[in-house]
Amino acid sequence: MLLIREVMNCKPGKVRPMVEKFLAMSKLMEKMGMGKMRVLTDFSAEQYWTLVAEFEVKDLKSFETMFEGGGQNEADMKQMEEIMKGYHDLVERGRREIYKVEG
Repeated sequence: MLLIREVMNCKPGKVRPMVEKFLAMSKLMEKMGMGKMRVLTDFSAEQYWTLVAEFEVKDLKSFETMFEGGGQNEADMKQMEEIMKGYHDLVERGRREIYKVEG
């Protein structure tokens, strides 16, 4: 099992709109059978205005398939695109962290 963490450093004042996008994406992912995503914001972090979204996948192949929209219907994928539309305007930079879940 792998834990995927998407760490986004948002522009000042843009965390809340990004949180709303990720919460909507989390609901859609769950509906699509992709599991539940946790959405976190910084209380104390390396940088202010940080959002972290984390979810688990079986393996890298599963993540790759999910990332490419494999097995999902076109309507759901269109909805995902609509949810994330304009998110680049909210983010200064981001990174992906992948951890192996040991227990």
